[in-house]
Amino acid sequence: MFLPTRGKGAALALTAVAVTLSMAACGGTNSDGGTSGNNGASDTTVDKALADKVPAAIKADGKILVGSDTTYAPSEFLDTDGKTAIGFDVDLFKAVAAKLGLKAEFQTATFGDIIPGVTTSGKYEIGVSSFTVNPERLAQANMVTYYSAGTHWLTKKGNPAGIKPDEACGKKIAVQKDTVQVDDITARSKKCTDAGKAAITIDPYPAQSDATNAVVSGKDDAMLADSPVIAYAVKQTNGQLETLGQIYDSAPYGYAISKDQTAFAEAVRDAVKALIADGTYQKILEKWNVQAGAIANPELNPKLDGAATPSASPSS
Repeated sequence: MFLPTRGKGAALALTAVAVTLSMAACGGTNSDGGTSGNNGASDTTVDKALADKVPAAIKADGKILVGSDTTYAPSEFLDTDGKTAIGFDVDLFKAVAAKLGLKAEFQTATFGDIIPGVTTSGKYEIGVSSFTVNPERLAQANMVTYYSAGTHWLTKKGNPAGIKPDEACGKKIAVQKDTVQVDDITARSKKCTDAGKAAITIDPYPAQSDATNAVVSGKDDAMLADSPVIAYAVKQTNGQLETLGQIYDSAPYGYAISKDQTAFAEAVRDAVKALIADGTYQKILEKWNVQAGAIANPELNPKLDGAATPSASPSS
């Protein structure tokens, strides 16, 4: 289950992350919707006025079906049982659902399949998977913002490959498929070749946990991902990894909801506002040590200014 094609040595090198990352890498199962410990939802008071805003078709079965790529610790990943979704994204949306008088049922999905599963097939009623809000996603779905995040780089401790984010030509870089980081590293590679330098070897992985493992094992020289993921990976590998440079391209995370479910999207937005007001929001972020990305005003389909501003504090 854990890096089956990389041999015993790689598995031993990754002992520190086996619990948090290998179970996430197993994937392919539906979570049962439970969590470990207090997730912030159990003590959330239902707001009847908000609950009344939820369309009948959504609340008929008493739950919200959630599509989520559960390989993205600490946002959403699988607990040690290999099926239960946990993480700050999971805890927060369970509290959102509870505020609306509903339960959230998480189902593991491939990242790139989630928004189509919400907007086209109707397989999910919402996508909760650390989606950076960008023009492409705003064109596909209603997006409700709830967090602010940026991109950060990571490499092995001591940076043995001598990686510099702005000078990565000829290096092997890991990313998760279908993320904004794929576009980022592709543009950097083109800049290399346009200057007559070696292209970046881009290794896209279906699961974020696989990308992290590739750096720990030495298969790839570095990785870029959302900054909460990078910070969590550094912590969980007990000093085997370190960050590079500053966080950049900060942007909001958003819940993805079908374009024809605007009333539901408004109810979700207002539920996030209520959780911010009553302190539940901050409590959940602090539990996962991701409070640096907290926002004060969730929005539905925000206007994006396109500015890319570096940040010295962790945000995804």
